[in-house]
Amino acid sequence: MAVPKKRTSKSKKNMRKANWKNQAKLAAKKALSLGKSVETQRSHSFVHPRYEEEEEED
Repeated sequence: MAVPKKRTSKSKKNMRKANWKNQAKLAAKKALSLGKSVETQRSHSFVHPRYEEEEEED
């Protein structure tokens, strides 16, 4: 017969939730930073196809 698992404590649950939220916050910060650098055309590691097409047409 199946036996239920032990209950996770509130502190562990809160730690995991905080970790998950911090990871999401960091990912959002990186995405915003990349978006800003692409918008200002200062990004060297990310190549935006729109700018390549404009350069080829000239």
